[in-house]
Amino acid sequence: MAENADLDNHRIKSFKNKGRDVETMRRHRNEVTVELRKNKRDEHLLKKRNVPQEESLEDSDIDSDFKGPCAVDGLIGRVLLSGDSFCLSLHIARLIYSLLFPSPSLQFEAAWALTNIASGTSQQTQAVVKSNPQSTSMLCLYFLRLLQSPHQNVCEQAVWALGNIIGDGPQCRDYVISLGVVKPLLSFINPSIPITFLRNVTWVIVNLCRNKDPPPPMETVQEILPALCVLIYHTDINILVDTVWALSYLTDGGNEQIQMVIDSGVVPFLVPLLSHQEVKVQTAALRAVGNIVTGTDEQTQVVLNCDVLSHFPNLLTHPKEKINKEAVWFLSNITAGNQQQVQAVIDAGLLPMIIHQLAKGDFGTQKEAAWAISNLTISGRKDQVEYLVQQNVVPPFCSLLSVKDSQVVQVVLDGLKNVLIMAGEEASTIAEIIEECGGLEKIENLQQHENEDIYKLAFEIIDQYFSGDDIDEDPSLIPEATQGGTFNFDPATNLQAKEFKF
Repeated sequence: MAENADLDNHRIKSFKNKGRDVETMRRHRNEVTVELRKNKRDEHLLKKRNVPQEESLEDSDIDSDFKGPCAVDGLIGRVLLSGDSFCLSLHIARLIYSLLFPSPSLQFEAAWALTNIASGTSQQTQAVVKSNPQSTSMLCLYFLRLLQSPHQNVCEQAVWALGNIIGDGPQCRDYVISLGVVKPLLSFINPSIPITFLRNVTWVIVNLCRNKDPPPPMETVQEILPALCVLIYHTDINILVDTVWALSYLTDGGNEQIQMVIDSGVVPFLVPLLSHQEVKVQTAALRAVGNIVTGTDEQTQVVLNCDVLSHFPNLLTHPKEKINKEAVWFLSNITAGNQQQVQAVIDAGLLPMIIHQLAKGDFGTQKEAAWAISNLTISGRKDQVEYLVQQNVVPPFCSLLSVKDSQVVQVVLDGLKNVLIMAGEEASTIAEIIEECGGLEKIENLQQHENEDIYKLAFEIIDQYFSGDDIDEDPSLIPEATQGGTFNFDPATNLQAKEFKF
């Protein structure tokens, strides 16, 4: 018996190391098609922002020899559309020159116009950059100088403009960082700053964290993290949402950045936000903690130690389907962990909820549930997989074998084969369940699939577990005579029977 057990363990371990490794099982954001519905500022993927026209100064406050922002913006807009690079360069230079005048109102209006130019599409911003790279360099330097202005409205407008430039992409971001934007920007985070100004500062911090090809410099991340640890306490919803999105971008930059976020001590304050009354906060927090658990088992455990799973019954039953999907994606990365982490999901009572999403969720959520289940069949112990089968996972799992998404089909086939292998001598019982729910017919049809990996896997399953008299044997075990009557299981009975054992 001990010899057979050793062989079984060796066989399972060998199978686990084939095909899917930890990196495959734990899926980072750029490898997953999960996205939440986002409404610009509300869901916070807005990189650039125009200045609202109603914030304009009164005409009497503007120097008589300088046209107001509406006129300047209209002129610049026409130049951009005309593609006249000479005129564009000329007007940009004029506006930059205006930043140097010792007139706060003129500086403000020029900064406003330049902010709106920088808020255009990337193509328009690049047109500005390419029209005169020297002017662009001067522009950034002058905006940085305006951060020292004694006039708060000028400072805020400079912050806003720099945020739009930084938001154009990692090249602009890193250039502005190289000019030294971070320190003066963070200096505005103090109790005396007006709430509207602090919202702008926080939004610029988000843009500094945003891109990951390449990610922001490590030194910049180290500078920003203490500020985020302060801002996460803020009661203003806009500031809180932006702060958490900034953390989500940083945790999407690889394991080294994940560790920096963990080392900042912010995770225990981030996890409770999963149950925040504001959906926008929940959304951002779920993305952030979800990114952390794409890291190592040790990094994942830091999140689990904050009682994160207690928040998931509500997330898995949230009225927003996109929240359900992200929640299942999160759990798929936990079931890709070690056996203790798999057990934590089971102990939290979440497995039946994942299976419910597998059966009833929209397709995106079903796809994530398929990963969660299949990962468990690879990472889990025999008793954990046995519990999975007890929860009646096989029928909804098999139902996904007929979808058009090849990745989903392969993930499900992998999971079914894992369960059959784990069942050992009782594989025939699993095979009966698969056949009773229509799974066998679907697997047979997959032998004609255009994807080579899928039809080979389907053929292997049929050959090993559905080929006549051999159905009662697992050929990878030491050959033993197996009596068909040694396991009494009536497929017509409830498949969730607690006495079910491999």
